[in-house]
Amino acid sequence: MADIRLEGVGHSYDAGRTWAIERLTWTWRSGRAYALLGPSGCGKTTLLNLISGLLTPTTGRIWLDDREVTKVPTAARNIAQVFQFPVLYEEMSVYDNLAFPLRNRRFPKAEVDQRVREVSRLLGLHDHLDRRSRRLDPGLQQIVSLGRGLVRSDVAAVLLDEPLTVVDPALRWTLRSKLKEIHRDTGHTLIYVTHDQTEALTFADEVIVLNDGAIVQAGEPSELFLSPAHEFVGHFIGSPGMNVLPAEIADGVVRVGRAALGRTVDRLPPGPVNVGVRPEFVQVGAARTPGLEARVTGTDRMGAYNLVHARAGDHGFVAKVGADSTYPAGAVEFFGFAPDRTFLFRDAVRCGSVAALDLA
Repeated sequence: MADIRLEGVGHSYDAGRTWAIERLTWTWRSGRAYALLGPSGCGKTTLLNLISGLLTPTTGRIWLDDREVTKVPTAARNIAQVFQFPVLYEEMSVYDNLAFPLRNRRFPKAEVDQRVREVSRLLGLHDHLDRRSRRLDPGLQQIVSLGRGLVRSDVAAVLLDEPLTVVDPALRWTLRSKLKEIHRDTGHTLIYVTHDQTEALTFADEVIVLNDGAIVQAGEPSELFLSPAHEFVGHFIGSPGMNVLPAEIADGVVRVGRAALGRTVDRLPPGPVNVGVRPEFVQVGAARTPGLEARVTGTDRMGAYNLVHARAGDHGFVAKVGADSTYPAGAVEFFGFAPDRTFLFRDAVRCGSVAALDLA
């Protein structure tokens, strides 16, 4: 196990005209489970390949603890990597595929057998150990690939690049739980790349949100949901994502169109801002809170809850309410925004929050 430290690491595929990874300084702490979350094309795989040594950064340095590995080849970094699609010796049995990384490093035979059987049990492969890998379906092949990455207990880190993409959706939840169990057992540093917020939020100790090659926020799953520091985090995490309403600050009052939403808690200069609040923190009919009157435009019935769509002037937003709530289209209601979860953004970065107007 090791800390993985990046110092000013950036990578460009076109000699610096554009950057897949912006110059990044970051430390992945030893023994923690991280999720690297972001949309397709944001640089997640590039960053993982820089850490593993499959790519050499255009600029910056990479350290494993106190050892610089910027130009050290992958084989000498003692890092295991699991790719999006299966990478196996197809003519080998499942047992031999799992054993190969250990045999290659001359582990004692008894330790090889113990570790292979332990990982195969955790991943549900114990009934397939004698089968040739090429006879497995793609989902099982990927689980074997996952086992190969996890079978070594001596690695500095395990890097997982969307490893459950080809696995049957019904198995994904179980496998995520197994990964957490293996992590507790081995104490590996795990970095798990995904574009699926559910995978990230349920798996990781800490989630790093990446967009356009830069980290926009990192924190525990609850922190990213409850306190987004960037509009992108608000949009990307949550279903549906955060409501964002264009507004204006004048004399300390935040207005959406002509409606006074509330007052600024922080001393902010006048001018345009965006107001962000998640649907979970919008209450229909709430009083004495930041909020505004709006016309209901429709309701989506989701089973366990309803999504009420509303419009204030030219601006639409959504409230998440109980399944037994009824708000007919065309009705005008007051929509209250939870004051401790209503934030102001400028240039997409959170700059303040909103409180109720003093009506006395």
